[in-house]
Amino acid sequence: MNKFLAACLMLSTVAMAGCSSKAGPFVTNISSDGRGGLTVEKCMVRLDRTINTVESSDCTNTSLTLSNAPR
Repeated sequence: MNKFLAACLMLSTVAMAGCSSKAGPFVTNISSDGRGGLTVEKCMVRLDRTINTVESSDCTNTSLTLSNAPR
């Protein structure tokens, strides 16, 4: 009986581990940095199927400096 319970516990653990997935990164925000440049925020999107939620994770910010190109 103990082996059966251990096998069921292992099977449910494996099943629950595969219930979330990630996609991205996606641009979630672009804003001015106040000095003539841009700040771009990119985040991964995580879907948790066990509780049916979508949330942002692993966000990064990148600063871009804009300049006038000679014509």
